[in-house]
Amino acid sequence: MTAQILSRRLVPALGLTALLMLGGCASSQKADQHPDLGHFKLGWDVVVASKMRQGPLSREASPEEFQNAIKASVEKRLRPYDGDQLYHLGISVEGYVLAAPGIPLIFAPKSILMIKVTVWDDAKGGKINEEPKLIVVMEKFGAQSLIGTGFTMTREEQIDQLADRAAQKIEDWLADNPAWFAKHDSTAPAAKPSGS
Repeated sequence: MTAQILSRRLVPALGLTALLMLGGCASSQKADQHPDLGHFKLGWDVVVASKMRQGPLSREASPEEFQNAIKASVEKRLRPYDGDQLYHLGISVEGYVLAAPGIPLIFAPKSILMIKVTVWDDAKGGKINEEPKLIVVMEKFGAQSLIGTGFTMTREEQIDQLADRAAQKIEDWLADNPAWFAKHDSTAPAAKPSGS
């Protein structure tokens, strides 16, 4: 997909997601819970942001800021898994909105992050999911969100929160595909991704 096509699709997608966020909040695993990932052990995790696009009503952020924050959050969340099979993650930052100050309780923009994730099986030397998984994360819903995180959080705090929630979403997605992390059997066919 070219950068122009991505840009045309990104802005309305981010705007729609922000509107949906006003009506509720998607559920996910609690931040302090870690699901079973079988034989998973994190190898390398590469985060790129060459295609990153800034959405409407957003504060500025550099690709390096998101790269560093996401990598740190993924390391913190997935590095503790001590399985005996290596898996690598390729993460592409597609777009973001860092909520700017609005009008509390009337118009409070939401922070959003869009990433694509590919999992690589080290032993098999290839991708597990041929099509990258699109993950959309939103700021944590609560009192700060109602007032507007543009008022209650710094730009850096917004980036860190989105990065933490992205790492959690990645972990949830991996947990939804336990067959990927079963003990290797060279005669078994490749597992098909769930929720792709």
